Order: sequence, then structure tokens, then C-alpha cells
Amino acid sequence: MPALRPIKRKDLLRYFKQLGFDGPFHGSKHEIMEKGDITIHIPNPHQGDIGRGLLVKILHEAGIDREEWEKL
Repeated sequence: MPALRPIKRKDLLRYFKQLGFDGPFHGSKHEIMEKGDITIHIPNPHQGDIGRGLLVKILHEAGIDREEWEKL
């Protein structure tokens, strides 16, 4: 369902929770979400959506491939 396009922060958090991540927790500069040994940094809530490029980086950091993301 979620294509690789700009996404709202609250939707990003919801999808990561569906994928089994816990959080968000307070990190040093950004909030983080965790799943086992994987820790991802969540962008701070600013105006506008999370762009496609940043979304691709976050998914790579989380070890989530495009197929798995689009199945949500």
C-alpha cells in the first residue's frame, strides 16, 4: 500500500509499528525506533512530509526492501 512517495511522519511511525518496531523513543537529536538489533532514526516533526529520498534511506537503515514496504 505505501508506495515510495512522500509520507507523513505519523504514517511512517504507524507502518514501522506494523513491521514490529517499538517506539518512538527519545534519542540524542532524533527519536528512534528499535526492533532487535536494528535502530532507526526518525526525522523530527517539521512542516511537510518526509520526502522519497529520505524515506529510501530510512528503509535501507531498517533493512526493509521495497516489496516488503509496498505490501503494508
